[in-house]
Amino acid sequence: MIANESENQPSSVAAATKRGEIFAFLVLAVLIWPIIAVGVVGGYGFLVWMWQVVFGPPGPPVH
Repeated sequence: MIANESENQPSSVAAATKRGEIFAFLVLAVLIWPIIAVGVVGGYGFLVWMWQVVFGPPGPPVH
């Protein structure tokens, strides 16, 4: 059977891997996801704006 790989790695390699994971998490949490969130919200706002340009603003039906 294959032994657990983390048991065979020196502690410096495990520390470097953990440091890399923390760095990747921080890049995702601080840079990537906020940019994606702003893009999604802005894209939805643009979609609603264009919809209202074409079909008019919401309101009661005109009789």
